[in-house]
Amino acid sequence: MPDLTEAREPFWIKHLDKFSILLFLLLWELVPRVGGLFHTFVAPPSLVSKTLVQMFAAGDLSGHVTISLHRAGIGFVAAAAAGIPLGFLLGGGFNTLARLVSPVLQFLGQVNPFSLFPVFVLFFGIGEISKGVMIFWVALWPILFNTVNGVKGIDPLLIKSARATGANLPTLFIKVVLPAASPGIFHGLKMSSATAFFMLIAAEMIGAGSGLGWLIWNAQINFQMPQLFAATAVISLLGLGINGLLGALEARLTRWHQQSID
Repeated sequence: MPDLTEAREPFWIKHLDKFSILLFLLLWELVPRVGGLFHTFVAPPSLVSKTLVQMFAAGDLSGHVTISLHRAGIGFVAAAAAGIPLGFLLGGGFNTLARLVSPVLQFLGQVNPFSLFPVFVLFFGIGEISKGVMIFWVALWPILFNTVNGVKGIDPLLIKSARATGANLPTLFIKVVLPAASPGIFHGLKMSSATAFFMLIAAEMIGAGSGLGWLIWNAQINFQMPQLFAATAVISLLGLGINGLLGALEARLTRWHQQSID
């Protein structure tokens, strides 16, 4: 039976999320035209869009985007390659190992990554290696801890049922453990991707000659507000796009989990 309450809702209520975006863009466009500090420090979306087109046409922006994605991708993939297996080890029955290393890992995961900048630069220099290590560091913990929680949250009845049917360890892992833990893993991956991109921009502002972070820093010191807002908009769109891709991949690979809930 259709929901009559939902059917009676006005059109603007049903599409409130879209109207909120339009209202935000409208306010963003109008506020700088008031004058004063807003006009000086805030570039309206019409000017930002024009600047984006010019930067893409000149080939500058695409190069910075490619470099930033390459840096973030290396650190993120390395963190996933290390965090997911370690999460399975710590969450999957190795109780002695988990009790030994979990307090240390919890402590390291709470360390402010910005405070470690001098340490990374001291050990790895100010080049690409230090940026990769910074991204790896911040991306590791969400993946690791969410993988551990995902494995620990598996229903023991699933494991017992699979063992009762004679499933060996590889089959048990591939058919039961990995699919059951995948929602937690993907939650960690989405958190990690956002954190990795955030750290990348900060790292590029400190020691880089290219990338979106450097582009923002360069626009700031040269007081190029349209370029600054254009680069910021690109970063936001990239973050939304990456999160959306991971969400689509999660929905495809964990469809069985949603069906079981329904």
